[in-house]
Amino acid sequence: MSSATDRLPFLERHADIIFSVKTFIAAMMALLIGFAADLPRPYWALATVYITSQPLAGATRSKALYRVIGTLIGATASIVFVPALVNSPELLSLAIAAWVGLCLYVSLLDRTPRSYMFMLAGYTCALIAFPSVSQPDAIFDIAVARSQEIIVGILCATVVSTVLLPRSVGPAVAARVDGWLAGARKLSQNVLAGRSADPAMRDLRLKLAADAVDLDGLADHLGFDHSVSRETVHWLRALRLRMLTFLPVLSSLGDRIDALGKDARSAHPQLVALLDDVVRWIGKDDLDREPAERLRERIAAQSPALDAASPWSDIMIASLLMRLRELVDISADCRILNQAIASGERPAGAKLVFQPDGGVAPARYRDPGMALWSSAGAFVTILVCCAFWILTGWTDGATAPMMAAIGCSFFANMDDPSTGLRDFAKWTLVATVIIAAYLFAILPAISNVEVLVFALAPSFLIFGYLIARPATFFIGMMLAANTATMMALQETYSADFASFANSSVAFFVGMELSAISIRLIRSVGSEWSVRRLMRRGWIAIAEAAERRGNRDRAAFAGVMLNRIGVLAPRLLALKGSDLRKVDNLRELRVGLNIVDLRRARHHLSSRTLGAIDAMLDELAQGFRRHDGAAMPPALLARVDHAMAAAIDESGAGRTDALIGLVGIRRGLFPDAPDYRPKSAAPVGSVAA
Repeated sequence: MSSATDRLPFLERHADIIFSVKTFIAAMMALLIGFAADLPRPYWALATVYITSQPLAGATRSKALYRVIGTLIGATASIVFVPALVNSPELLSLAIAAWVGLCLYVSLLDRTPRSYMFMLAGYTCALIAFPSVSQPDAIFDIAVARSQEIIVGILCATVVSTVLLPRSVGPAVAARVDGWLAGARKLSQNVLAGRSADPAMRDLRLKLAADAVDLDGLADHLGFDHSVSRETVHWLRALRLRMLTFLPVLSSLGDRIDALGKDARSAHPQLVALLDDVVRWIGKDDLDREPAERLRERIAAQSPALDAASPWSDIMIASLLMRLRELVDISADCRILNQAIASGERPAGAKLVFQPDGGVAPARYRDPGMALWSSAGAFVTILVCCAFWILTGWTDGATAPMMAAIGCSFFANMDDPSTGLRDFAKWTLVATVIIAAYLFAILPAISNVEVLVFALAPSFLIFGYLIARPATFFIGMMLAANTATMMALQETYSADFASFANSSVAFFVGMELSAISIRLIRSVGSEWSVRRLMRRGWIAIAEAAERRGNRDRAAFAGVMLNRIGVLAPRLLALKGSDLRKVDNLRELRVGLNIVDLRRARHHLSSRTLGAIDAMLDELAQGFRRHDGAAMPPALLARVDHAMAAAIDESGAGRTDALIGLVGIRRGLFPDAPDYRPKSAAPVGSVAA
């Protein structure tokens, strides 16, 4: 490990320290500009640098852009609400709570880096409006000053990140892709060797699905990285399509290999030899392994010609070889694209083979119900804190709804936001101790700005180092942002212990009220969320079966895979739960085969079409009532009847229909006896 680290470039080896130093330089620039420009709250510029700065230059620029826009929108909303409603505290509270809830709802649905803009527009309004109710005439000046302070911090963070030893997003993305492909090779080799059912392989599949979704977020910042070419962005998009397609293809292969049984090595020696060769081919370096075209020729040579008399084993082998061909295509394409991203140019003569139209679109899973519930939780929590403030008449009570707006927005994606709020409060308590040391022991002895910078350096350099490391990012961010804002540095020293104590107590009361309120209204367990996500997946499959179009396979697969990526971290966290045994990729395979069937139906006779449509209707009803138990046996009879009709076809859609029906049969009834043509007697009204 250490030797590998030593081979990294200097900037990569010491990236965390460099980030911390750069952020401190930007923060001091922002603070000094704030002093020089006589801004009312220069410490907001200091805090903004730490909130905005990211280890990667492209991510900083992306966050900076959305923070500027979000701040301006939130400031404008506060100018609209406060003068109009300041004489009706209840209506003002309702308006701000509704605004925060609306912005949070849109943010949770968006699920791109742009979502930060919507979230910020919501709680910025609360940050400006609540403390301004005692001076409504000054709301415009306060909002303008707040915007100026934020923009100064953002400009300083962006300029330093861009000019001083910039760290590009490109190498970070390439390193993540390398790690993902190494995991994919390991999974491929184990699945092709017949070990797809191992619990370790199940966990690796979940991890790869979650990592692919994380990579989506990192790749979104590439467009903001000026050191990365447009071609690189294009290659990464192509690679993402193949990475997402890889998991259902490999899951299908594992299923077909399991279906061949333990005697496959003696019954199908040529096929097993081909699988062994593909295992070795996937594990070899590009320079050593044979061209992919030879494997494609061998796969085509072994594919059986299907007809009405074809046995179940031939249909299964045809299905297996079709997926094996897709795996070879995806693997070869991934290597080409990874080389292109790493080197900045496409390898000479390299040609992409896998057709994206048959794959998946980079669509994102959206959950309007959960977004509405989360935003409603924020709305009610802010109102509870406002009621506490109004009823007690506490001067510093505005802190409570402010912190509720921030906390409910920050932790809205968590199953139990109260956990995040309590961690927020815990690390802010640590920050309070640090602030007290500065305010009442260190700052009184400082008489010039040079010494102030020197005194702040130890703490803020440590905070920056913690932010740079994913494992301590949250701690570093809480310490830096809260220390910067609650210390409230001004050009002249003016600390007052009573005011500091009062505002600190108000802060913790606000956090505690928010935690209790959100726990009563919104918190759910991970197991509840997993079951809900699974239920949403079953409904999506039912809807796919009820439709009759043929153009949304890519969108369906993209959304389903994104949902599995959201589900995966929760499943991995459920130690010992039976839910971890659920194979979500199997359900995804069923959904993809349904869409394939819909495409094939346009080339089939009316008799076969009737049989397939009847099967799809029953399948849709089954998934709408599904609770995780086995599907009804009557559906198996419908599938077999449709297969009997499809195998008599002679048109272009015959193979697609058969492969799709095989996939649905194996996905829903993996333990059913082999299909036999004689069992395909008319079922109910299907023959009519």
